[in-house]
Amino acid sequence: MSEDENARHHDKMQKKKAARDKIMAGKTIEKGLLIVHTGKGKGKSTAAFGMVFRCIGHGMKAGVVQFVKGAWATGERSVLEKFPELVTIKAMGEGFTWETQDRERDIAHARAGWEEAKRMIADPDYKLVLLDELNIVLRYDYLPVEEIIETLRNKPADKHVIVTGRNAKEELIEIADLVTEMEQVKHPFRSGVKAQMGIEF
Repeated sequence: MSEDENARHHDKMQKKKAARDKIMAGKTIEKGLLIVHTGKGKGKSTAAFGMVFRCIGHGMKAGVVQFVKGAWATGERSVLEKFPELVTIKAMGEGFTWETQDRERDIAHARAGWEEAKRMIADPDYKLVLLDELNIVLRYDYLPVEEIIETLRNKPADKHVIVTGRNAKEELIEIADLVTEMEQVKHPFRSGVKAQMGIEF
């Protein structure tokens, strides 16, 4: 780059930084967030677990309730179980509903998972609570959406809660602070590639 190009770049970045600093100065609210990861694309739970790792990296306690994937031996669970003083993991499901083929049992597991979730949300020791695949439970009407919405709307003001799973209910999206929809562009499963250790679990 020439000196003129470097000078123009420096001037442009200075203006951008000043504008950015002005925007950031106006962001003063600190609160617990309700975060929803939904959509057909891969990575909803993976991104949520990334926030759990970030939380415990700061020495803050996190709770995880897995509503559907409880039967799976996952890599993230293996890592998090090494930090029992900072994270509690409750795997409450037995797999996807087409695998269990027992609606009553699925509903019982969903109820047990939700009772555990409510306990963690109310417990001031937990800074963040991940409700993994709760959207699936709600999609199949295993739990009344009104009950979940009431609890999440009235959660402690400083508590972060993450909800994952496809087909998030509109009522949940409406009260959430942050909603990310994962869009599927391409997936190896469609080419005959099975779920693999270290990638899917």
